[in-house]
Amino acid sequence: MLGRIHSTESFGSADGPGVRYLIFLQGCPMRCRYCHNVDSWGFNKGDMKSADELLDAAERYRNYWGSEGGITVSGGEALMQIDFVLELFSKAQERGINTCLDSSLAPFTREGTFFSKFERLMEVTDLILADIKHIDPAEHKALTGHDNANILDCLRYLSSIKKPVWIRHVLVPGITDVDEYLHRTRDFIAGLENVERIEVLPYHTLGVYKWEELGIPYTLEDVEPPTADRVKNAEAILRGCAD
Repeated sequence: MLGRIHSTESFGSADGPGVRYLIFLQGCPMRCRYCHNVDSWGFNKGDMKSADELLDAAERYRNYWGSEGGITVSGGEALMQIDFVLELFSKAQERGINTCLDSSLAPFTREGTFFSKFERLMEVTDLILADIKHIDPAEHKALTGHDNANILDCLRYLSSIKKPVWIRHVLVPGITDVDEYLHRTRDFIAGLENVERIEVLPYHTLGVYKWEELGIPYTLEDVEPPTADRVKNAEAILRGCAD
């Protein structure tokens, strides 16, 4: 089986515990207005590689991983290639490699064959990095072009099976950086029993040049990154340290 690969990075330090080999898969159904990997949206691009090719490349850096490192698969949206990720993670665990899935969870459904594959994938996944793009359904759709009902359902499912999750939340002034929405997000997270860490990711414009190169209008060009005080405020609320 071959996966469609956008890119890889040898020494990731911000996408899971320890030092990690990052594998970015090609193709994503979401259209997040702040996406910094807009070139990963298309499903017919990327290089075709096998699980063994990727794991052989990753293991060249194994001495740097320490006790916590391993591989992280991101995107694009990794779950759009769930069969490939299942094979990749199964072979990774056979090699004793820690596995981390970075996902928006947008493809999740409890129906059809996807769910049985997802259940099997969770058996060989050590950690999930899950974005909560926006807690409000209408605002989520305006921000990403996608509803969030199945995403929140997936997070509840992951809680029910006690799968370790790190929650990530991109803080966008005027969109997600609103105290009402932050409190609602906190209330949702408080109902989960598997969240090990909560990360606030400040909005940035480092990927805007990709939108320009692809000729896609960037609709947040007038939005500035959040201030340090607003980032601290969001962290305090989401971690339950503020009223």
